Amino acid sequence: MRTKRGPRPPSRPTPPAPPAFGGSLPDAHHPLLTNPDAPTGGSTLAGREMFEAFAKRDDVPGALGVRELKFVITGADTDTPALHFMNTNINTLHYYFTRDVLGMDLTLEEFNRHAYFTDKRSFIAGTVVAYDSFSRPDGTPGLYAIEFWPTDPIGAQHVVTAFQLIEAAMTFAGETVAYHPTGDIQEQLFAREAEVYAARNVRTVSSRDLFDNVTYSPLNLGEAIGTLRVISPNDPRPPTPTDIVIYETLPNDLPLVAGVISAAPQTPLSHVNLRARQNNIPNAYLRDATTSAELLPFLGQSVRLIITPDAIEIQAASGAEVNAAFAARRPSDVQFPIRDLMQREITPLGQMTWDDTKSCGAKAANVAELRRILDPVLVPDGFAVPFSFYDDFMMANGLYAHIATQIDTPEFEDLEQRPDILKSIRNTIKDAPVPDVMRDQLDAMHRAFPIGTTPRCRSSANSEDMEGFTGAGLYNSYTHRLDEGHIEKSIKQVWSSLWTLRAYQERDFYRIDHMTSAMGVLVHPNFDDEQVNGVALTRNIYFPDFEGYYINAQVGEDLVTNPEAGSTPEEVLVIRDINLLAGRSYETIYVRRSDQVGADELVISNSDLMELVRHLKTIHEHFALRYPSTAEVNIAMDVEFKFDRDGKLAIKQARPWSVPI
Repeated sequence: MRTKRGPRPPSRPTPPAPPAFGGSLPDAHHPLLTNPDAPTGGSTLAGREMFEAFAKRDDVPGALGVRELKFVITGADTDTPALHFMNTNINTLHYYFTRDVLGMDLTLEEFNRHAYFTDKRSFIAGTVVAYDSFSRPDGTPGLYAIEFWPTDPIGAQHVVTAFQLIEAAMTFAGETVAYHPTGDIQEQLFAREAEVYAARNVRTVSSRDLFDNVTYSPLNLGEAIGTLRVISPNDPRPPTPTDIVIYETLPNDLPLVAGVISAAPQTPLSHVNLRARQNNIPNAYLRDATTSAELLPFLGQSVRLIITPDAIEIQAASGAEVNAAFAARRPSDVQFPIRDLMQREITPLGQMTWDDTKSCGAKAANVAELRRILDPVLVPDGFAVPFSFYDDFMMANGLYAHIATQIDTPEFEDLEQRPDILKSIRNTIKDAPVPDVMRDQLDAMHRAFPIGTTPRCRSSANSEDMEGFTGAGLYNSYTHRLDEGHIEKSIKQVWSSLWTLRAYQERDFYRIDHMTSAMGVLVHPNFDDEQVNGVALTRNIYFPDFEGYYINAQVGEDLVTNPEAGSTPEEVLVIRDINLLAGRSYETIYVRRSDQVGADELVISNSDLMELVRHLKTIHEHFALRYPSTAEVNIAMDVEFKFDRDGKLAIKQARPWSVPI
């Protein structure tokens, strides 16, 4: 729930490579040995070209593919400290550089003890990160941020030393060098020592200032070929899979498109980016994208779009290239989703396991599994309506044949008529009668909830919440209100959502057979008036070698996956604290602050955040056995949670999410 917080220059990290903690590479694999003739470092940088030669591309919280250059300062405890820039492409760890390039005879443990987590350090190990899309107050671009490992409590004494040496060694950067505190520890130290920084003329930048003034942010790198279109909120023509769309505001649902550019900022867990990552769609935020002089000349034309770490590249393409790119993206074979119709009864979640995915859908089965591994008070209780109910209902009313006739017409191939035909199909499903035996079972399920409960009927399709295909946003869920009569109304609404335009077109693109697609329904009490809602990934997406959890949260019912226009959620990375002497399990890194709370407030209090993290760890470890990682991808769980009107945590959902290695 919301809480006041202490001193708060906003934070956002881009650490130096973490200390060589937890084991080091064998000498035979030392990267220096693979290219012994490459320059290993230097004490000054002559210009930007030299910076780029020494810097390495890497992802940091809030930015993809930025250039980061590591440095070591020796003699930090003497009157003659010396700065050494590392060729970060061939020296990935500060320790190896210090031992093998600088020739210092010390062990890994000795280096760590004198470089981190102490006021009496003889080494200062850090990183200079080039935030090239940062816009300074005068409108000129670029910032070189000096940063340190987020859990390292480095004080003003050593930051001042690093700043002065780096500023003098990077004269080409001028006044664009600044210290950026990362993580709560460094923020608090900075707040306490602000007068020291001011007196020593150390320029500083907070995370809020840094990332509120970024003009370009790539979220999913890649190349797309399609027709460039600006999509306004009331655009009557929906995007198609061959469109590259420029959104004025983030949409509630991202249809299948070729590429995305948004004029509104996004977070990695925004609905748009989750869908883009799932479908391998290039995606970026570009300030003022709808009026960009680089993009406007290409509107309505076939283009090749490349989302790079530094900028959007765009050039003309042909219609033939658009068609070829579309064909290349589609699977070659028809896919038949699994649906076991042998389960004939509505099943309480307490009697289900993960194995019931094949008969009730992954969403329902995963919620049932959550109730088995967590305290059940944290997870909603309810029932799963199996696929067999949908199939029996469709068969009883001849709806399979009706739909097959409707979609096998020239009119359905007309993309302007298709939405109306699908709407007619959904209305036919909602108007069709439910067989009496099935209707009685649905009513008995409804009456099993306490009087006054408003059940939430949630889609649990066999082409949803699956590994490699989350189907997020394809189908609809409905709350059955007290005045709506028999619950069959809401159940049929969920069933009918199998035939929304976005669901049909995405299945069609992936060649998923429509007639073997089936809809289960997860039914549990609705959450109204929650204090906080959020989404979390159970993996450290920025520093994958370290345990961590990435969390987006917002107050009230402004969904973090589909935020209101202009709303910015709280974005926080919780990582395992490698400072074993600190007595903490985790360190928090606030990537962005919510714009819906006061400047001295957090959306989730620290104690609530730590409670959530404990459960995320349990969820990750349990489901890792069911969704194992591969050589190509790590599997994380995408977890939806709430803090209800009483401030109590509720975990509503867990679906697999692939993180490319």
